[in-house]
Amino acid sequence: MLQFPVLSEDCNISHFVTTRQGGVSEGAYASFNTGEYSGDDPEAVRTNRRLLSEAIGIPFERIFAPFQVHGTKIRPVDPVFLSLPLDEQRSYLYGVDALVTNVPDVCVAVSTADCVPLLLYAPDVKAVAAVHAGWRGTVQGIAGKTVRFLVDEYGADPCLMKAGIAPSIGPGAFEVGEEVVDAFGEAGFEMPCILKRDADTGKAHIDLWEANRLQLLAEGLSAGNIELAGLCTYTHPGEFFSARRLGIKSGRILSGIFLRSSRP
Repeated sequence: MLQFPVLSEDCNISHFVTTRQGGVSEGAYASFNTGEYSGDDPEAVRTNRRLLSEAIGIPFERIFAPFQVHGTKIRPVDPVFLSLPLDEQRSYLYGVDALVTNVPDVCVAVSTADCVPLLLYAPDVKAVAAVHAGWRGTVQGIAGKTVRFLVDEYGADPCLMKAGIAPSIGPGAFEVGEEVVDAFGEAGFEMPCILKRDADTGKAHIDLWEANRLQLLAEGLSAGNIELAGLCTYTHPGEFFSARRLGIKSGRILSGIFLRSSRP
């Protein structure tokens, strides 16, 4: 698993980004697939999740990742949610692309295989968030909306927030059609900052890392508190899953964050 130095500075939280290595899944899911909705053998995913649970010291049942739909719905994981039966919890997490919590020892996470995972920490109010930002979610501003959720619901100061932009498809590999270029332009993005064209083919490439970093900056985060992993999932197939390389029926990495309990 990988970690961000900027998030590792604070002993009140723990976080992780998984890789492909160390699990029991096979084929396009080999081997540490933690994606529940990826089409893998459910028992293999459960085994991988238990291995993750042991590694991070959080009970298996307190690691939550939503059923993502490339939207902008944000849901809190709070005591009311934790009291619900399992089937109601799953329903609550359906169609959600960002989770937030201020409950200790509860891990919020997102699963990805090229899309951008973001981890956020608001130290002044002890709240964390995990965000799934594919290109559609990025166009719709999910990173900025999650920051505003932390501000509105918990009273967080964005100037103090810390963020990690985890491994995902990089600008060199993310070739897109003109309809995607148009979508970013219509959403008001600074296109010279995120759009490049291949000198030989003229094909457009979008920088999702920078598009999400710009959203965080616009919401008041300090540039020094935003860390970019800079690792492309497509060009590092031995370390990460990539849906663009392997197909949709393949594994997922998990990026998660949680508040540590004050217990010894």
